[in-house]
Amino acid sequence: MGDRSQFSLALINLTADAKVQLLNRSDSLIRTATGESGKSKFLNLTLEPGTYYVRVIPTRLTSKTRYTLNLAATPLSSEPLPALPAINLASRASGFNKPVHITSAKDGSNRLFVVEQDGRIRILQNGTVLNTPFLDIADRVRSAGEEGLLSVAFPPDYARKGYFYVYYTNSAGNNVVSRFRTTNTNVAAPNSEQVILTLNHPTFANHNGGQLAFGLDGYLYIGTGDGGGGGDPNNNAQNPNSLLGKILRIDVESPDTATYTIPTTNPFVGAKDLQNRVRDEIWALGLRNPWRFSFDRQTNDLFIADVGQNAYEEVNFQVGSSTGGENYGWRVLEGVHRFNNSTEDITGFVLPIAEYDHSQGESVTGGFVYRGTTESALRGVYFYGDFISGKLWGVRQNGSQWTNQLLLESPYLISSFGEDEQGNLYLTDYAGGGVYQITT
Repeated sequence: MGDRSQFSLALINLTADAKVQLLNRSDSLIRTATGESGKSKFLNLTLEPGTYYVRVIPTRLTSKTRYTLNLAATPLSSEPLPALPAINLASRASGFNKPVHITSAKDGSNRLFVVEQDGRIRILQNGTVLNTPFLDIADRVRSAGEEGLLSVAFPPDYARKGYFYVYYTNSAGNNVVSRFRTTNTNVAAPNSEQVILTLNHPTFANHNGGQLAFGLDGYLYIGTGDGGGGGDPNNNAQNPNSLLGKILRIDVESPDTATYTIPTTNPFVGAKDLQNRVRDEIWALGLRNPWRFSFDRQTNDLFIADVGQNAYEEVNFQVGSSTGGENYGWRVLEGVHRFNNSTEDITGFVLPIAEYDHSQGESVTGGFVYRGTTESALRGVYFYGDFISGKLWGVRQNGSQWTNQLLLESPYLISSFGEDEQGNLYLTDYAGGGVYQITT
């Protein structure tokens, strides 16, 4: 490299109080910082090209032993990204009852489908909410607290197939993935239900996950919560024999099955733990409550917003070429921080690309990468928000660095984001029942 470059030095979850020194190749001191045990330290610097070293010196040892960690510095970006423009939220519809999800069928109709928590899906077409629900299964949905009808997903070539999938909490408190069929273009038959998968949720009523989405590979991805209760008391998220606290990947489009099959390329197919029990459906693990995740329609990159426990909210990332198996750290980590003074080995855990503490919000809602054509300044930006604070952020990748920018403080309870067929982005306001489009 021939130019000065920006670097970020991250020391994750120090195991002891320490003094951290950054030195150049001549052993000259460039920067000193102090770090506390169990916490993380981040330093942002602009450096000349070359080799640099990090020296970590424990400060509470009585011996004079010095521990040194040498690292070659790699630039994260050569130039800072320009600030994103101010955004606005343009009202597109109102009158929904506790909307929790919004999506399109990608069938050429330009309709938006808005999921209401109590068990109904409404159609928004050309700015008008149709009177008759697209689907009404309120008679079998338990919708207290975090439970309810939580999302809908349309398979590839939906216009020809005429069926779709939903995720809901049944009267027993278990979460169900089911297939329904349409009777005409704008109405589905409640009695056409075909249960694909039931996720037992026996103890707590919270942390249900709830997102369904088809990847560019044609498989159905399912986000499940850790089963609820504070701190994942059953350690479901790290348990390879539990479907809770995971992203699952299943094939629901195979003609030879009424329910689903396991893609042979799933990461744990044929794997065994000490008890020979690993669920083949698992695509990724170590999640607390991945309420909303999405695929970049251009790259197939996967963005997973995981709702935090006591202190931190996070956004996780999986590159589109991944073969799966990522462990995002819960309940060992909350964000990049050790949870509840955990001591487990964190080698191999995938850290989030963005996090914020609870002074900024308390329940992250994942969004989408903007791939529309009308807002050129927003192209390639991943949007996400917070359900409690109403704040919206934009994240962009710059080399191997992620740049996070607060874009708007809204008055809304942001329950979900969605995109239409053209790639325009929308959000839903849970309390006010409105749908808003992100514009500049």
